[in-house]
Amino acid sequence: MNVKAHWDKIYREKLPDAVSWYCPHLERSVALIEKAAPARDSSIIDVGGGESTLVDDLIAKGYRNLTVLDVSQAAVDVTKSRLGPTANRVH
Repeated sequence: MNVKAHWDKIYREKLPDAVSWYCPHLERSVALIEKAAPARDSSIIDVGGGESTLVDDLIAKGYRNLTVLDVSQAAVDVTKSRLGPTANRVH
């Protein structure tokens, strides 16, 4: 199985909180981002973002130039669905 197929399978078959790396909010990451990039128009990319809620928290903090990158389209689709209309503000 290739890497993309592996991660697509995980994100299709498991709920977000059923994986060992799940964290409802990434407070430490958000705090570090706010310190490193205080301007709300800073370009921020979440590489390997999966179904992470980091993008949700950054949107809530007013960040506007956000990108989520993941090898799994299934994960990206879950994130888009969770974000609803806000998803069109994320690359």
